Amino acid sequence: MGAFALRATIVQAPEPGRFETVPDAVITVEDGWIAAIEAGGGGEVDVTIGAVDGVGSGAVLVPGLVDLHVHAPQFPQLGTGLDLPLERWLFDYTFPLEARFADTAWAIRVWDSLVPALLANGTTTAVYYGTTHVDATTALADACRRHGQRAWVGRVGMDHPEQTPEWYRDATAVDGVAASAASIASIRLLDPVGDLVRPIVTPRFVPACTDELLTGLGELAADTGALVQTHCSESDWEHGHVIDRCGVHDANALDGFGLLAPGTVLAHSVHLDDADRALLVDRGAGVAHCPLSNAYFGNGVFPLRRALEAGVKVGLGTDIAGGPSASLLENAAATVTSSRMLRDGVDIDVSAGERPRPDAAVDAATALWLATLGGAEVLGEPIGLLEPGRRFDAVALRTDRFGTWPEVD
Repeated sequence: MGAFALRATIVQAPEPGRFETVPDAVITVEDGWIAAIEAGGGGEVDVTIGAVDGVGSGAVLVPGLVDLHVHAPQFPQLGTGLDLPLERWLFDYTFPLEARFADTAWAIRVWDSLVPALLANGTTTAVYYGTTHVDATTALADACRRHGQRAWVGRVGMDHPEQTPEWYRDATAVDGVAASAASIASIRLLDPVGDLVRPIVTPRFVPACTDELLTGLGELAADTGALVQTHCSESDWEHGHVIDRCGVHDANALDGFGLLAPGTVLAHSVHLDDADRALLVDRGAGVAHCPLSNAYFGNGVFPLRRALEAGVKVGLGTDIAGGPSASLLENAAATVTSSRMLRDGVDIDVSAGERPRPDAAVDAATALWLATLGGAEVLGEPIGLLEPGRRFDAVALRTDRFGTWPEVD
């Protein structure tokens, strides 16, 4: 990969609640890793960002955005059917669409639209749900590799006869584990070192999986060393389903199946309690906070500040297509907005003195941290911050476009 140097003003969030600006910085990169950063540094550089002759006038360099929760096959239905409750939305829209990905050629056309779209929105790292199809999921990993996006890609496991349609599920738990193992092997063949693309074990969520499949996928993750992703305490329906079936909250159920471990990505987690948060901290698992999607399906606002203060690792997710935007920056803005709504309360029929949660709000610096370093820390990946010793992973963000959201180059 070699070495190069570039000049740019860096804007980033090294911790929640704090922006950091490094003006006119010279960044030296060697074999993809940041070797040095010098503010106001002199000497020759290969690229200048933010000058008239550079990437764009008014551009700053920010760490690449980390999207912890993307349902890749749902990209064609972005924003569709969000008037329905989650359990109906899945059967009426999502499962029929995902079943179409048995056609691998069609899947590739979708992937070659989705991955560049996310990159254009500044998402340099994504954690993807594929489908139940091994070939389509492998093709998604290959699309990420070809387009240069760092990605964790998971073949979805789902076999419960009551919560999944007969025409779109694993025939048995044994078949589901075997297909997921085959998917892990095929993705690792694409990138044996795992520099850019890696597999991730992906039980859809407890309602869609039998105990046998959940146990088998937990064992598969332990045997292969792959990370795990799934949904956790997403909505009143999903949270209540797990309590009724398992007698415990999602976090405890998933732990019992061997699915909570360092690097586990738990989407949503709106309905966690203090004991759940403590368990996540103990196991090293993290949360993909999806504020736009939660507005439609979460039945509440994720108590982000409470999770952070408890020590839970948290990043952001778009949750395409339950989240109606492919922009992680838009979700960062929604993070701030939803936290303010939680702080002030939303029901005007409740007295003003009883509505607020005074400590619930977060600021824009925290939102940027979640979209970058927070997500990186969930995955245990040395990205999310521009500093020596980390991978060089960044996007140029235009700040000179007024009246619209800044674009990325």
